[in-house]
Amino acid sequence: MSHLTDLPTWAAIVVCGLVLLGAAIALIGSLGLLRLPDFYTRLHAPTLATSGGVILICTASIVCFAVLQSRWVFHEVLIIVFVIMTTPVTLMLLGQAALYRDRVEERRGVPRKQKPLPVQPPEETKE
Repeated sequence: MSHLTDLPTWAAIVVCGLVLLGAAIALIGSLGLLRLPDFYTRLHAPTLATSGGVILICTASIVCFAVLQSRWVFHEVLIIVFVIMTTPVTLMLLGQAALYRDRVEERRGVPRKQKPLPVQPPEETKE
């Protein structure tokens, strides 16, 4: 009843390998979220690892449906593009919000915002 029985053995091995590797990377990112000590280090594990896991799983889907239907599926490509574009933006926004909160609460160990250097007027040359 499934078209997956039509998948050649070499493609099934590639798809299974990519799915398992992507799931393992996503799991490692999730465990990093639990194990890392503070918020700033916790930002990196899920954003980097789960992005890599999603990319590998979408690549497995691309390979599977390219072999089965003899055409490229662009839905997965769009998912990969959006994950690559939105994950760093989300990471930066969360990091900036946490840094702002920590500065307002005056927590120890948080770098202070540096005051801008005073602007000196340019020296005039006398002729």
